[in-house]
Amino acid sequence: MRIEVPAEILGAQELGPVHFIGIGGAGLSAIARVMLARGVPVSGSDGRDSPTLASLRVAGARIFVGHHAAHLAGARTVVVSTAIPADNPEVLAALSGGLRVWPRSAALASVMLGKQVLAVAGTHGKTTTTSLLTSALQAAGADPTYTIGGDLSRTGSNAADGAGSYFVAEADESDGAFLVYHPYAAIVTNVEADHLDHYGTEAAYRKAFEEFAETIDTDGFLVCVVDDPGADRLAKRMRAQGREVVRVGERASADLRATRLVFAGSTSTFTVEDAGTQLGRLTLQIPGRHYVLDALAALAVGLRLGFSFDPLALGLADFSGTNRRMEFKGEAGGVRVYDSYAHHPREISADLQAARAVAGAGRLIVAFQPHLVSRTRIFAAEMGDALSLADEVVVLDIYLARESADPAVSGRDVAEAVTHDRVLFEPDFDAVPGHLVERATAGDLILTLGAGSVTELGQRVLTRLQERAHD
Repeated sequence: MRIEVPAEILGAQELGPVHFIGIGGAGLSAIARVMLARGVPVSGSDGRDSPTLASLRVAGARIFVGHHAAHLAGARTVVVSTAIPADNPEVLAALSGGLRVWPRSAALASVMLGKQVLAVAGTHGKTTTTSLLTSALQAAGADPTYTIGGDLSRTGSNAADGAGSYFVAEADESDGAFLVYHPYAAIVTNVEADHLDHYGTEAAYRKAFEEFAETIDTDGFLVCVVDDPGADRLAKRMRAQGREVVRVGERASADLRATRLVFAGSTSTFTVEDAGTQLGRLTLQIPGRHYVLDALAALAVGLRLGFSFDPLALGLADFSGTNRRMEFKGEAGGVRVYDSYAHHPREISADLQAARAVAGAGRLIVAFQPHLVSRTRIFAAEMGDALSLADEVVVLDIYLARESADPAVSGRDVAEAVTHDRVLFEPDFDAVPGHLVERATAGDLILTLGAGSVTELGQRVLTRLQERAHD
């Protein structure tokens, strides 16, 4: 559901008791955690119970499973997830009762007030880059407040209210929310067509990133990963407008460069050069060239803010990952199982390249669940091509979110676009673990991919592998 941003953003302490509809989602749960830490009374509802809801209960939130108008009792402000339909009974009750009804972006802007905002945007890599920046600043002693679209492995949480002056935020572009935050500094990891269900055209999507860059404080700065053509174009446009832009990447034209890259197993090692001067060599605990670029962008922000290389690099080196971003789920019977959020062709390709390096001599077996009918309709061929990097592929049917099913579009479209014949379209979710296990032998790596319920398969696969090992 689309709700307009109010003309005036009030501070969190002025909102009264706040009720979140769809509080189990990554975006709303993070905001709720910060409000709870500041003493704001929080309640919320979601369609099903989850570990996120359990942790919010522990933090002091009043949580409901299911939606009913009575859940709004005592609330003065209601925050609504974009995934919630307009006919939701709590939404209808909030509107008819004259309550303050805000979208996620307004609520996030509310908790940002009084802090220096560091926003991370881009088609891909936002969650990992936000996490890396948070880890680097924490190691440098900054103690930032942060809200991230995934849980940090080290803390098990997607948000915290720090005592420092910085607010690190993942800035989601999917519904235009990132235009509300007016950051002091921002990262743009890449700009590649997505969320066309909201923007309509690729040109409109790219224009939104220009508008986002123009919201940065005039005395602030923009960091762009110029290895990506879209981010490079944005950097050139903003520099032409007189904006301060820090260009990062492997390219010789970058201000801050990663050179001498080495990928070994689940690690990535590279040298950092600033205008030709070597600052040091850094090893990340996460595999893949795209994560090197994410770390470089985070490092650029920390350096530009005045922090020294060594503590920032220590924070990056200590970063052990984010929930659902090439997350190691376990090993059984000699088969390793990973899970990742990749759902766009470029993300799929990047994660499969990283997984291939981790797999070593073993085979790479992938289960992919397309996310959104509109995205599948546009990118099915590219998704299939990217999945062709795997040795074996099982494609699930589309995970429906914010949209209704379309009988003319399904996961079969993706499966048919895979360029080899070691692919299976399996619309029965419960049958997928069996297909993965029967294809795997010791030394192989199984990777579950997608932004939906596919993440639930990892543990089920491990259980099947354990059972097979004991037969």
